[in-house]
Amino acid sequence: MNRAHPAEAGPVTRGRKPHLPALDGLRGVAILGVLLFHTGRLPGGFLGVDLFFALSGYLITDLLLREVEATGTVSPVAFWGRRIRRLLPALVTMLAGVTVLVWAAGPPDLVRTTLDDGPWVQLNLVNWHLLAESAGYWDRFGSQRVFEHLWSIAVEEQFYLLWPPILLVIACSAKRPETRVAVVAATASIGSLAVMITLAGAGDPSRVYTGTDTRAFSLLLGAVVATGPVRAALARAAGRWAGPVAALLTAGLGISWSLADGTTSRWLFTGGLFAHSLAAALLIGLCVQAPRTTVAKALAWPPLRWLGLISYSLYLWHWPVSVLLSPEIDGLPRTLAVLTVSVGLATLSKYLVEDPIRFRTRWARGRSGLLAFAAVTAGLALLWVVLPAPAPVVVDITGL
Repeated sequence: MNRAHPAEAGPVTRGRKPHLPALDGLRGVAILGVLLFHTGRLPGGFLGVDLFFALSGYLITDLLLREVEATGTVSPVAFWGRRIRRLLPALVTMLAGVTVLVWAAGPPDLVRTTLDDGPWVQLNLVNWHLLAESAGYWDRFGSQRVFEHLWSIAVEEQFYLLWPPILLVIACSAKRPETRVAVVAATASIGSLAVMITLAGAGDPSRVYTGTDTRAFSLLLGAVVATGPVRAALARAAGRWAGPVAALLTAGLGISWSLADGTTSRWLFTGGLFAHSLAAALLIGLCVQAPRTTVAKALAWPPLRWLGLISYSLYLWHWPVSVLLSPEIDGLPRTLAVLTVSVGLATLSKYLVEDPIRFRTRWARGRSGLLAFAAVTAGLALLWVVLPAPAPVVVDITGL
Protein backbone atom coordinates (compact mmCIF):
# COMPACT_ATOMS: atom_id res chain seq x y z
CA MET A 1 0.00 0.00 0.00
CA ASN A 2 1.06 3.53 -0.69
CA ARG A 3 1.12 5.83 2.31
CA ALA A 4 0.51 9.31 1.01
CA HIS A 5 2.53 12.15 2.49
CA PRO A 6 0.30 14.83 4.03
CA ALA A 7 1.27 17.19 1.24
CA GLU A 8 -0.26 14.78 -1.23
CA ALA A 9 -3.68 15.42 0.23
CA GLY A 10 -3.61 18.89 -1.28
CA PRO A 11 -5.37 22.00 0.01
CA VAL A 12 -8.95 21.86 1.15
CA THR A 13 -9.77 25.30 -0.25
CA ARG A 14 -11.66 25.14 -3.51
CA GLY A 15 -9.92 27.43 -5.95
CA ARG A 16 -9.97 26.27 -9.53
CA LYS A 17 -11.35 22.77 -9.98
CA PRO A 18 -8.61 20.40 -11.22
CA HIS A 19 -9.28 17.49 -13.51
CA LEU A 20 -9.72 14.33 -11.44
CA PRO A 21 -9.03 11.25 -13.58
CA ALA A 22 -9.67 8.90 -10.63
CA LEU A 23 -13.32 9.99 -10.58
CA ASP A 24 -13.65 9.04 -14.24
CA GLY A 25 -12.27 5.66 -13.25
CA LEU A 26 -14.84 5.34 -10.46
CA ARG A 27 -17.57 5.93 -13.03
CA GLY A 28 -16.01 3.18 -15.12
CA VAL A 29 -16.07 0.80 -12.15
CA ALA A 30 -19.69 1.70 -11.42
CA ILE A 31 -20.96 1.08 -14.95
CA LEU A 32 -18.94 -2.12 -15.26
CA GLY A 33 -20.54 -3.42 -12.07
CA VAL A 34 -24.04 -2.63 -13.36
CA LEU A 35 -23.32 -4.27 -16.72
CA LEU A 36 -22.03 -7.43 -15.07
CA PHE A 37 -25.03 -7.51 -12.74
CA HIS A 38 -27.55 -7.18 -15.55
CA THR A 39 -25.84 -9.96 -17.51
CA GLY A 40 -25.80 -12.28 -14.50
CA ARG A 41 -22.05 -12.12 -13.82
CA LEU A 42 -21.82 -10.15 -10.57
CA PRO A 43 -24.59 -10.55 -7.95
CA GLY A 44 -23.84 -7.27 -6.17
CA GLY A 45 -23.04 -5.25 -9.26
CA PHE A 46 -26.27 -3.31 -8.77
CA LEU A 47 -24.38 -1.44 -6.05
CA GLY A 48 -22.65 0.41 -8.86
CA VAL A 49 -25.77 2.57 -8.93
CA ASP A 50 -24.99 3.66 -5.35
CA LEU A 51 -21.50 4.62 -6.45
CA PHE A 52 -23.05 6.69 -9.24
CA PHE A 53 -25.37 8.36 -6.73
CA ALA A 54 -22.53 9.23 -4.36
CA LEU A 55 -20.47 10.61 -7.24
CA SER A 56 -23.39 12.72 -8.46
CA GLY A 57 -24.07 14.08 -5.00
CA TYR A 58 -20.40 14.96 -4.53
CA LEU A 59 -19.81 16.55 -7.92
CA ILE A 60 -23.05 18.54 -8.07
CA THR A 61 -22.64 19.87 -4.55
CA ASP A 62 -18.99 20.75 -5.20
CA LEU A 63 -20.04 22.62 -8.36
CA LEU A 64 -22.77 24.55 -6.57
CA LEU A 65 -20.55 25.42 -3.61
CA ARG A 66 -17.92 26.76 -6.00
CA GLU A 67 -20.62 29.00 -7.41
CA VAL A 68 -21.54 30.16 -3.91
CA GLU A 69 -17.89 30.89 -3.15
CA ALA A 70 -17.46 32.88 -6.37
CA THR A 71 -20.78 34.76 -6.50
CA GLY A 72 -22.37 34.45 -3.08
CA THR A 73 -25.42 32.76 -4.54
CA VAL A 74 -26.69 29.90 -6.71
CA SER A 75 -28.57 30.16 -10.00
CA PRO A 76 -30.85 27.11 -10.23
CA VAL A 77 -31.96 28.11 -13.74
CA ALA A 78 -28.38 28.16 -15.03
CA PHE A 79 -27.71 24.84 -13.31
CA TRP A 80 -30.79 23.22 -14.82
CA GLY A 81 -29.79 24.51 -18.25
CA ARG A 82 -26.39 22.84 -17.94
CA ARG A 83 -28.00 19.59 -16.79
CA ILE A 84 -30.42 19.62 -19.72
CA ARG A 85 -27.59 20.13 -22.23
CA ARG A 86 -25.63 17.34 -20.54
CA LEU A 87 -28.35 14.71 -20.11
CA LEU A 88 -31.25 15.31 -22.47
CA PRO A 89 -29.71 14.77 -25.95
CA ALA A 90 -28.47 11.23 -25.28
CA LEU A 91 -31.64 10.33 -23.38
CA VAL A 92 -33.96 11.55 -26.15
CA THR A 93 -31.89 9.74 -28.77
CA MET A 94 -32.14 6.46 -26.86
CA LEU A 95 -35.82 6.85 -26.01
CA ALA A 96 -36.87 7.64 -29.57
CA GLY A 97 -34.66 5.01 -31.18
CA VAL A 98 -35.61 2.18 -28.82
CA THR A 99 -39.31 3.07 -28.87
CA VAL A 100 -39.53 3.02 -32.66
CA LEU A 101 -37.56 -0.23 -32.83
CA VAL A 102 -39.74 -1.93 -30.21
CA TRP A 103 -42.93 -0.66 -31.85
CA ALA A 104 -41.80 -1.92 -35.26
CA ALA A 105 -40.41 -5.31 -34.27
CA GLY A 106 -41.15 -6.08 -30.61
CA PRO A 107 -43.78 -8.39 -29.15
CA PRO A 108 -47.11 -6.74 -28.19
CA ASP A 109 -46.52 -6.87 -24.43
CA LEU A 110 -43.17 -5.11 -24.78
CA VAL A 111 -44.69 -2.48 -27.08
CA ARG A 112 -47.42 -1.76 -24.54
CA THR A 113 -45.04 -1.36 -21.58
CA THR A 114 -42.67 0.78 -23.65
CA LEU A 115 -45.40 3.22 -24.70
CA ASP A 116 -46.79 3.20 -21.16
CA ASP A 117 -43.44 3.83 -19.44
CA GLY A 118 -42.09 6.39 -21.92
CA PRO A 119 -44.05 9.46 -20.74
CA TRP A 120 -43.06 8.76 -17.13
CA VAL A 121 -39.41 8.57 -18.16
CA GLN A 122 -39.83 11.95 -19.83
CA LEU A 123 -41.37 13.36 -16.65
CA ASN A 124 -38.50 11.93 -14.55
CA LEU A 125 -41.00 9.99 -12.45
CA VAL A 126 -40.56 6.50 -13.85
CA ASN A 127 -39.36 5.08 -10.53
CA TRP A 128 -42.69 5.97 -8.91
CA HIS A 129 -44.61 4.80 -11.99
CA LEU A 130 -42.96 1.38 -11.85
CA LEU A 131 -43.73 1.10 -8.15
CA ALA A 132 -47.36 2.03 -8.81
CA GLU A 133 -47.45 -0.65 -11.51
CA SER A 134 -46.01 -3.18 -9.03
CA ALA A 135 -43.14 -3.78 -11.45
CA GLY A 136 -40.66 -5.43 -9.09
CA TYR A 137 -37.07 -4.44 -9.80
CA TRP A 138 -35.78 -7.82 -8.72
CA ASP A 139 -38.34 -9.86 -10.65
CA ARG A 140 -36.34 -11.53 -13.39
CA PHE A 141 -39.25 -13.75 -14.51
CA GLY A 142 -41.91 -11.20 -15.35
CA SER A 143 -42.41 -9.28 -18.58
CA GLN A 144 -39.32 -7.18 -19.26
CA ARG A 145 -39.42 -3.44 -19.83
CA VAL A 146 -36.80 -1.65 -21.89
CA PHE A 147 -36.88 1.48 -19.71
CA GLU A 148 -37.00 -0.02 -16.20
CA HIS A 149 -33.32 0.80 -15.58
CA LEU A 150 -34.09 4.50 -15.87
CA TRP A 151 -35.50 4.57 -12.35
CA SER A 152 -32.05 5.66 -11.16
CA ILE A 153 -31.91 8.51 -13.69
CA ALA A 154 -35.29 9.66 -12.35
CA VAL A 155 -33.97 9.67 -8.77
CA GLU A 156 -30.97 11.76 -9.81
CA GLU A 157 -33.12 14.18 -11.81
CA GLN A 158 -35.41 14.67 -8.82
CA PHE A 159 -32.33 15.43 -6.73
CA TYR A 160 -31.11 17.91 -9.36
CA LEU A 161 -34.48 19.64 -9.23
CA LEU A 162 -34.61 20.05 -5.44
CA TRP A 163 -31.01 20.46 -4.28
CA PRO A 164 -30.01 23.75 -6.02
CA PRO A 165 -32.94 25.75 -4.54
CA ILE A 166 -32.07 24.36 -1.09
CA LEU A 167 -28.49 25.54 -1.52
CA LEU A 168 -29.76 28.91 -2.75
CA VAL A 169 -31.74 29.36 0.47
CA ILE A 170 -28.72 28.33 2.54
CA ALA A 171 -26.38 30.64 0.60
CA CYS A 172 -28.69 33.59 1.21
CA SER A 173 -29.33 32.91 4.89
CA ALA A 174 -26.23 31.31 6.43
CA LYS A 175 -23.00 33.01 7.43
CA ARG A 176 -21.11 29.75 6.95
CA PRO A 177 -22.99 28.12 4.05
CA GLU A 178 -20.74 25.09 3.68
CA THR A 179 -21.18 24.13 7.31
CA ARG A 180 -24.94 24.55 6.98
CA VAL A 181 -24.98 22.45 3.80
CA ALA A 182 -23.07 19.69 5.59
CA VAL A 183 -25.52 19.70 8.49
CA VAL A 184 -28.60 19.74 6.25
CA ALA A 185 -27.29 16.98 4.00
CA ALA A 186 -26.19 14.79 6.91
CA THR A 187 -29.50 15.24 8.74
CA ALA A 188 -31.51 14.52 5.60
CA SER A 189 -29.43 11.42 4.84
CA ILE A 190 -30.13 10.02 8.31
CA GLY A 191 -33.83 10.77 7.80
CA SER A 192 -33.74 8.93 4.47
CA LEU A 193 -32.12 5.93 6.15
CA ALA A 194 -34.83 5.97 8.83
CA VAL A 195 -37.53 5.88 6.14
CA MET A 196 -35.81 2.93 4.45
CA ILE A 197 -35.56 0.96 7.69
CA THR A 198 -39.20 1.76 8.53
CA LEU A 199 -40.52 0.65 5.14
CA ALA A 200 -38.23 -2.36 4.68
CA GLY A 201 -40.15 -5.59 5.18
CA ALA A 202 -39.85 -9.25 4.40
CA GLY A 203 -41.36 -8.93 0.92
CA ASP A 204 -40.15 -7.43 -2.35
CA PRO A 205 -37.62 -4.68 -1.53
CA SER A 206 -38.32 -2.71 -4.73
CA ARG A 207 -40.12 0.08 -2.84
CA VAL A 208 -37.16 0.90 -0.61
CA TYR A 209 -34.59 0.29 -3.34
CA THR A 210 -36.09 2.55 -6.04
CA GLY A 211 -38.01 5.12 -3.99
CA THR A 212 -36.52 8.61 -4.03
CA ASP A 213 -37.10 9.16 -0.33
CA THR A 214 -35.35 5.92 0.65
CA ARG A 215 -32.42 6.36 -1.74
CA ALA A 216 -31.71 10.04 -1.16
CA PHE A 217 -29.02 9.24 1.41
CA SER A 218 -26.70 7.90 -1.32
CA LEU A 219 -26.70 11.30 -3.03
CA LEU A 220 -26.69 13.26 0.20
CA LEU A 221 -23.67 11.44 1.64
CA GLY A 222 -21.74 12.43 -1.47
CA ALA A 223 -22.93 15.99 -0.86
CA VAL A 224 -21.72 15.87 2.76
CA VAL A 225 -18.20 14.85 1.72
CA ALA A 226 -18.11 17.69 -0.84
CA THR A 227 -18.41 20.39 1.83
CA GLY A 228 -15.35 22.25 3.07
CA PRO A 229 -15.51 21.25 6.77
CA VAL A 230 -15.83 17.54 5.94
CA ARG A 231 -13.12 17.70 3.29
CA ALA A 232 -10.80 19.35 5.81
CA ALA A 233 -11.65 16.78 8.47
CA LEU A 234 -11.08 13.95 5.99
CA ALA A 235 -7.69 15.37 5.02
CA ARG A 236 -6.65 15.64 8.68
CA ALA A 237 -7.98 12.20 9.60
CA ALA A 238 -6.38 10.39 6.68
CA GLY A 239 -3.04 12.20 6.70
CA ARG A 240 -0.27 9.75 5.94
CA TRP A 241 -2.79 6.94 6.04
CA ALA A 242 -4.78 8.13 3.01
CA GLY A 243 -3.40 5.31 0.86
CA PRO A 244 -4.18 2.43 3.26
CA VAL A 245 -7.61 3.89 4.10
CA ALA A 246 -8.49 4.19 0.40
CA ALA A 247 -7.34 0.61 -0.18
CA LEU A 248 -9.42 -0.60 2.78
CA LEU A 249 -12.52 1.21 1.49
CA THR A 250 -11.97 -0.23 -1.98
CA ALA A 251 -11.63 -3.74 -0.58
CA GLY A 252 -14.82 -3.32 1.43
CA LEU A 253 -16.75 -2.16 -1.62
CA GLY A 254 -15.39 -5.04 -3.69
CA ILE A 255 -16.34 -7.63 -1.06
CA SER A 256 -19.85 -6.25 -0.78
CA TRP A 257 -20.28 -6.34 -4.57
CA SER A 258 -19.23 -9.98 -4.66
CA LEU A 259 -21.46 -11.10 -1.78
CA ALA A 260 -24.58 -8.92 -1.85
CA ASP A 261 -27.82 -10.06 -3.40
CA GLY A 262 -30.83 -7.81 -3.79
CA THR A 263 -33.43 -10.32 -2.64
CA THR A 264 -31.68 -12.30 0.11
CA SER A 265 -29.31 -9.71 1.62
CA ARG A 266 -31.88 -8.06 3.87
CA TRP A 267 -29.10 -6.26 5.75
CA LEU A 268 -28.77 -3.97 2.74
CA PHE A 269 -32.07 -2.31 3.61
CA THR A 270 -31.46 -1.93 7.33
CA GLY A 271 -28.20 0.00 7.07
CA GLY A 272 -26.06 -1.91 4.58
CA LEU A 273 -26.79 0.40 1.64
CA PHE A 274 -26.15 3.41 3.86
CA ALA A 275 -22.77 1.99 4.93
CA HIS A 276 -21.90 1.21 1.30
CA SER A 277 -22.81 4.73 0.18
CA LEU A 278 -20.80 6.24 3.04
CA ALA A 279 -17.77 4.15 2.09
CA ALA A 280 -18.18 5.19 -1.56
CA ALA A 281 -18.45 8.87 -0.60
CA LEU A 282 -15.35 8.67 1.61
CA LEU A 283 -13.42 6.94 -1.18
CA ILE A 284 -14.42 9.73 -3.56
CA GLY A 285 -13.22 12.31 -1.05
CA LEU A 286 -9.90 10.53 -0.60
CA CYS A 287 -9.36 10.28 -4.36
CA VAL A 288 -9.85 14.04 -4.56
CA GLN A 289 -7.71 14.89 -1.54
CA ALA A 290 -4.94 12.36 -2.23
CA PRO A 291 -4.72 11.84 -6.00
CA ARG A 292 -1.31 10.15 -5.82
CA THR A 293 -2.34 7.16 -3.72
CA THR A 294 -2.16 3.70 -5.27
CA VAL A 295 -5.96 3.43 -5.48
CA ALA A 296 -6.34 6.81 -7.19
CA LYS A 297 -3.59 5.95 -9.68
CA ALA A 298 -5.23 2.59 -10.44
CA LEU A 299 -8.57 4.28 -11.03
CA ALA A 300 -6.87 6.68 -13.44
CA TRP A 301 -5.97 3.74 -15.74
CA PRO A 302 -6.85 5.04 -19.24
CA PRO A 303 -9.20 2.20 -20.33
CA LEU A 304 -11.16 2.50 -17.08
CA ARG A 305 -11.29 6.27 -17.43
CA TRP A 306 -12.60 5.98 -20.99
CA LEU A 307 -15.31 3.60 -19.83
CA GLY A 308 -16.23 6.22 -17.24
CA LEU A 309 -16.36 8.96 -19.87
CA ILE A 310 -19.00 7.03 -21.85
CA SER A 311 -20.74 5.70 -18.74
CA TYR A 312 -23.88 7.84 -19.04
CA SER A 313 -24.73 6.69 -22.56
CA LEU A 314 -23.54 3.20 -21.73
CA TYR A 315 -26.00 3.08 -18.85
CA LEU A 316 -28.80 4.35 -21.10
CA TRP A 317 -28.22 1.75 -23.82
CA HIS A 318 -27.11 -1.41 -22.04
CA TRP A 319 -30.49 -2.53 -20.71
CA PRO A 320 -32.49 -2.08 -23.94
CA VAL A 321 -29.71 -3.98 -25.71
CA SER A 322 -29.95 -6.78 -23.14
CA VAL A 323 -33.75 -6.99 -23.46
CA LEU A 324 -33.80 -6.88 -27.26
CA LEU A 325 -30.84 -9.15 -27.91
CA SER A 326 -31.78 -12.50 -29.41
CA PRO A 327 -32.68 -15.00 -26.66
CA GLU A 328 -30.76 -17.64 -28.60
CA ILE A 329 -27.54 -16.05 -27.35
CA ASP A 330 -26.83 -17.16 -23.80
CA GLY A 331 -24.08 -17.42 -21.18
CA LEU A 332 -20.74 -15.70 -21.67
CA PRO A 333 -21.41 -15.01 -25.39
CA ARG A 334 -24.47 -13.02 -24.36
CA THR A 335 -22.48 -10.98 -21.85
CA LEU A 336 -19.85 -10.20 -24.47
CA ALA A 337 -22.50 -9.35 -27.06
CA VAL A 338 -24.30 -6.96 -24.68
CA LEU A 339 -21.01 -5.30 -23.76
CA THR A 340 -19.88 -4.95 -27.37
CA VAL A 341 -23.12 -3.58 -28.76
CA SER A 342 -23.70 -1.29 -25.77
CA VAL A 343 -20.19 0.16 -25.86
CA GLY A 344 -20.53 0.75 -29.59
CA LEU A 345 -23.83 2.59 -29.23
CA ALA A 346 -22.55 4.55 -26.22
CA THR A 347 -19.46 5.63 -28.15
CA LEU A 348 -21.58 6.88 -31.04
CA SER A 349 -23.85 8.71 -28.60
CA LYS A 350 -20.91 10.28 -26.75
CA TYR A 351 -19.08 11.62 -29.79
CA LEU A 352 -21.95 12.31 -32.19
CA VAL A 353 -24.69 13.52 -29.82
CA GLU A 354 -23.50 14.37 -26.30
CA ASP A 355 -20.23 16.21 -26.90
CA PRO A 356 -21.28 18.30 -29.93
CA ILE A 357 -24.39 19.65 -28.20
CA ARG A 358 -22.71 20.07 -24.84
CA PHE A 359 -19.50 21.76 -25.99
CA ARG A 360 -19.71 23.00 -29.57
CA THR A 361 -23.23 24.18 -30.43
CA ARG A 362 -24.26 27.75 -29.70
CA TRP A 363 -27.95 27.19 -30.43
CA ALA A 364 -28.24 24.93 -27.36
CA ARG A 365 -27.82 27.95 -25.07
CA GLY A 366 -29.93 30.97 -24.24
CA ARG A 367 -33.27 31.59 -25.91
CA SER A 368 -32.57 29.29 -28.84
CA GLY A 369 -31.69 26.52 -26.39
CA LEU A 370 -34.98 27.04 -24.56
CA LEU A 371 -36.89 26.84 -27.86
CA ALA A 372 -34.98 23.68 -28.82
CA PHE A 373 -35.77 22.13 -25.44
CA ALA A 374 -39.46 22.94 -25.84
CA ALA A 375 -39.53 21.50 -29.37
CA VAL A 376 -37.76 18.29 -28.36
CA THR A 377 -40.00 17.88 -25.33
CA ALA A 378 -43.13 18.35 -27.43
CA GLY A 379 -41.87 16.01 -30.14
CA LEU A 380 -41.07 13.25 -27.67
CA ALA A 381 -44.44 13.67 -25.96
CA LEU A 382 -46.12 13.40 -29.36
CA LEU A 383 -44.26 10.15 -30.03
CA TRP A 384 -46.06 8.39 -27.18
CA VAL A 385 -49.39 9.52 -28.64
CA VAL A 386 -49.00 8.88 -32.36
CA LEU A 387 -47.58 5.37 -32.12
CA PRO A 388 -50.60 3.06 -31.77
CA ALA A 389 -50.43 0.49 -29.00
CA PRO A 390 -51.37 -3.11 -29.78
CA ALA A 391 -54.91 -4.07 -28.94
CA PRO A 392 -55.24 -5.57 -25.46
CA VAL A 393 -55.53 -9.32 -25.21
CA VAL A 394 -59.16 -10.45 -24.91
CA VAL A 395 -59.76 -13.69 -23.04
CA ASP A 396 -62.89 -15.56 -24.09
CA ILE A 397 -64.46 -17.08 -20.98
CA THR A 398 -67.80 -18.02 -22.54
CA GLY A 399 -66.67 -21.62 -23.00
CA LEU A 400 -65.58 -22.06 -19.38
